[in-house]
Amino acid sequence: MSLKSFQLSEPVYQYLLEHSIRESAEGVGLREKTLGMEGGNMQISPEQGQFMALLVELMGATRAVEVGTFTGYSALMVAQALPPEGRLVACDVSLEWTEVGRPFWRAAGVEHKIDLRLGPAVETLDGLLEDGQAESFDFAFIDADKVNYSAYYERCLALLRPGGVVLIDNVLWSGSVADPAVDDPDTEAIRTLNRHIRADMRVSVSMLPVGDGLTLARKR
Repeated sequence: MSLKSFQLSEPVYQYLLEHSIRESAEGVGLREKTLGMEGGNMQISPEQGQFMALLVELMGATRAVEVGTFTGYSALMVAQALPPEGRLVACDVSLEWTEVGRPFWRAAGVEHKIDLRLGPAVETLDGLLEDGQAESFDFAFIDADKVNYSAYYERCLALLRPGGVVLIDNVLWSGSVADPAVDDPDTEAIRTLNRHIRADMRVSVSMLPVGDGLTLARKR
């Protein structure tokens, strides 16, 4: 939920965009359409989307899962990076929001790669585990309601194969996590997960100031 990376000056940010971003026409179209909508600031930034796509390519990922699809920009970025046989399970609760992205997925030729599951994500993830899909995914992305972040993390970690990577968005939460005066449930949930992952020896971890803060955890 950040339109540009954390605390970059506007000139530096524009330089980053001009000298790094390679965005498909469908990506530009979906991102701009979302920006004009109420709640459009929940969309990830183009540099984060491109970074996620690069990770998918570097890993040679074929199976991915995301928790929180919104209008589908992150799903589009990941699906475009997956090989032809790749699949992304996209979890969200809103038909209204996800339908915004579907025409752009179709125009980009990746709609068939995106398996959209509407409903509470914990139930969807539990269903995948009950279906015997533990340790069968390469890549996971979490960007949904913050109070359930720990639940999403544990389930995504169970779904990942050893060597798989989970990305968690909004881990800096516009700096609120570092402000002791802020104690709302969302901020506390993010703090709790940040502390947990720091101590979680099941993963190798790095927290990056990309977007609104992005944690990468590689399952050992």
